Amino acid sequence: MPRSEFQRDRDRIVHSTAFRRLEYKTQVFVNHEGDLFRTRLTHSLEVAQIGRTLARMLALDEDLTETIALAHDLGHTPFGHVGQDVLNECMTDHGGFEHNLQSLRVVDTLEQKYAEFEGLNLTFEAREGILKHCSKKNAEKLGDVGERFLIGRQPSLEAQITNLADEIAYNNHDVDDGLRSGLIHLAQLEGVTLFARHLAQVRDRYPALTDRRLIHETVRRMINTLVVDLVEQTRRNLERHRPKSIDDVRQCPPLAAFSPAVREESLELKRFLFHNLYRHYRVERMSNKARRLLRELFTAFTHQPSLLPPEYRQRAEVDLHRAVADYVAGMTDRYAIREHRRLHDIEELA
Repeated sequence: MPRSEFQRDRDRIVHSTAFRRLEYKTQVFVNHEGDLFRTRLTHSLEVAQIGRTLARMLALDEDLTETIALAHDLGHTPFGHVGQDVLNECMTDHGGFEHNLQSLRVVDTLEQKYAEFEGLNLTFEAREGILKHCSKKNAEKLGDVGERFLIGRQPSLEAQITNLADEIAYNNHDVDDGLRSGLIHLAQLEGVTLFARHLAQVRDRYPALTDRRLIHETVRRMINTLVVDLVEQTRRNLERHRPKSIDDVRQCPPLAAFSPAVREESLELKRFLFHNLYRHYRVERMSNKARRLLRELFTAFTHQPSLLPPEYRQRAEVDLHRAVADYVAGMTDRYAIREHRRLHDIEELA
């Protein structure tokens, strides 16, 4: 049986170089800080799993949803969000840097595998879903895939649920990784409504349960609550607006959504993670090192393009700063560290 177009899109993403690199790109914790923490690759797989579940429950296209989920972080920089911030600062006078736009650039241009076309030649629907955010200035350059940002239209329902699956995945696995790392503690999370409610349920049912199993049982229940609520609220929204076509979906307000009460609980959890995990002094110390390292890499390559590998050197002749941003954004955490050593450490001559 031949593959559908969305199955083909998914398969091309899975076999791409950019997808493999996600294994060594930071989610919160830098790769060398521990083998058990999430990476961009495991995060993308978790988003895909949640996304497929949502798509099945809502009778949407599972293959398109999985495709968007697996591709949504392909353009992410090393060292998590700090990498994006650094490259955006470095590119201020040269078009800026947006990681969603970079993900689209990866699948449209930077992957060089096929004889008949650049990139992965994905469908419009997959490309639209990858581009979750985009400035109007950049949207103007993107043709049909950027049009919705200019006229205020919504993407497909598959794109909408994948966006929320991403949120469900990172909030909950960051709780898990944060507790595993010791940077946040159960006692702190007992003040967060969503976590506290499910922790109480687990303790009530399994009073002898402790440590990792207690945490896992709590987190899995949180995920289930968010998924079920999202499906129920989305069904209510669909019933209210009754879209009959994809064009109707595009003209409606966002249809995939949490209920107001659960949305507020999710935002409370997100605020907790921001203040207690992402801004923890140990995370900030690593972020500060990463910020300095990436700036020094960008400066070295823009000041002396001959240091770039041959394929990027050719692109640099056309657009120096964008070529350097492409090269740095494509690095894994450990490759960026090694490349910095090669450029700045006299003992690293090879």
